Amino acid sequence: MSQTLSRGGGAAPVAPAAEGPMQDAASSAMQRNDGKTAEQVKITPEQRSIVYVAEMTVRAKDVSTASDQAKQLVAGAGGHLASEESNSYDSGDGSATLVFKIPPARYQEVLNKLAKDLGKRETLQQNTTDVTEQVADVESRLKSSEQALASLRTLLKRADTIGQVLQVEREISAREAELESLQARQKSLTSQVAMGTLTLRLVGPAALVVEPEDEPAGFLGGLKSGWDGLVSFVKVVLTVVGVLLPWLIVIVPLTFLALALVRRRRANRPRPGPAPYFATGSDLPPHHPGEASSRPADDDEPSGATRAQ
Repeated sequence: MSQTLSRGGGAAPVAPAAEGPMQDAASSAMQRNDGKTAEQVKITPEQRSIVYVAEMTVRAKDVSTASDQAKQLVAGAGGHLASEESNSYDSGDGSATLVFKIPPARYQEVLNKLAKDLGKRETLQQNTTDVTEQVADVESRLKSSEQALASLRTLLKRADTIGQVLQVEREISAREAELESLQARQKSLTSQVAMGTLTLRLVGPAALVVEPEDEPAGFLGGLKSGWDGLVSFVKVVLTVVGVLLPWLIVIVPLTFLALALVRRRRANRPRPGPAPYFATGSDLPPHHPGEASSRPADDDEPSGATRAQ
């Protein structure tokens, strides 16, 4: 039975119409290009791809003024504002959350300026992720997919039968879908590496800053989660009771009053006497000859001795 390489590089049976030199050429082309994805790419320290992510909280005297100043500093470094959310109040407890994209070359410089020029830094969290291997792998697989597509399109022109055309077209469709996925992945990695992400939170002088706490692991973590769940459940129950309590104050007395009226009406209703009973022939016990009657003698009927007299 003839075989052709599937998308993952394995063998899958195809129709006999695809046998011949066309199948061998397609298989060898895809094997040659798939083999390149496993090659190790040597990367120098200068070529490393790093993703920078940071979160910082700064207490400022005026949140609006500090927000405008932060935008100017980031724009001067070649960055830009990605998103903004602000709540300004006159009492001094206003806040603003700004997400900036900053070039990696000036990332640390901008971070230090924002912490120094805007006010007092309250919290700072920085993370770096090395995605060099992911970038190199995606680029290598992209090149292999492009070369495989070029080879398959050349083979498509040389196809002589319908079976050969269908076989090559199936492989081309699979390779095109894989190529689109790799291109999307490469675009995402490129954007993350090209610009570092800084989430800046500005708070007023009277605003309360809640520092993130590390979640304990193991038994203590489970105990804390269970306690938090119990507290949340009790809060929900108390909220529901608080909503229903005013209604219960009105509904419960009315319900008891209605029940009392119904019971009093039933108690005062006259009860009917027992219905008269008339015995019928069918109600009398059967009488057999030779048996003494079990019916008691009537008190008014004279006894046997009296009759004899």
